[in-house]
Amino acid sequence: MLGFDNQGLNVLVLRDAEELALAFRQALATADDAERPGLERAVALVDEQIALSDADLRVRWTRRALAGSGVDESTDRISVIRALRKAEPDLGLATAVRLAGEAYGTAD
Repeated sequence: MLGFDNQGLNVLVLRDAEELALAFRQALATADDAERPGLERAVALVDEQIALSDADLRVRWTRRALAGSGVDESTDRISVIRALRKAEPDLGLATAVRLAGEAYGTAD
């Protein structure tokens, strides 16, 4: 989840993956042979998410926010920013510029 402030760049990335990983590991400690493979896979998937940087998460969020808008790597910078602010009306201009640049390489 992200938070926005129209006064400038103020992006908050919330991470709950550590709590989820702990819960899966606790369940794995008492799992029977039938449950073990699924829980081991779940732990591995959560660990992959934990390893992502905040920038990776912002890129993923931005691209999801723009899904279906026709925006891609070939879209000009102004159109990317316009589409992002249309998709997320509370997003400030500075934040939209930063997110667009991270997601589509359009930063100044």
